Amino acid sequence: MEFDALSKKVIGCAIEVHRNLGPGLLESAYEKCLAYELECNGIPYAVQAPVSVEYKSIRLDCGYRIDLLVDNRLIVELKSVDKLLNIHQAQLLTYMKLSEVNTGLLINFNVQILKDGLKRVIL
Repeated sequence: MEFDALSKKVIGCAIEVHRNLGPGLLESAYEKCLAYELECNGIPYAVQAPVSVEYKSIRLDCGYRIDLLVDNRLIVELKSVDKLLNIHQAQLLTYMKLSEVNTGLLINFNVQILKDGLKRVIL
């Protein structure tokens, strides 16, 4: 699988977090640590970026939040689960459509080797 430069940088940061923490923590811990790694690498990001829903002619804030929006062009959805499920990918796809961001990463930190918990999605 070929990754763009931004995805490669974010994956490198995620690998660093996983290398230091390993599996077994809450998603919120990985989110804070990954945000720290992005900051240290000069990669712009927003944590818990709100996503509104457009219904007919109105925009609604329904409480949806993107774990990490990186450089306004990559959505990173973090998990710490036994196994990634189709619903996790569907969640990422929905966030991508609602925010009009074409590239996303689904990262599950609850694995022994992080590459086994990575999924890249492109609209």
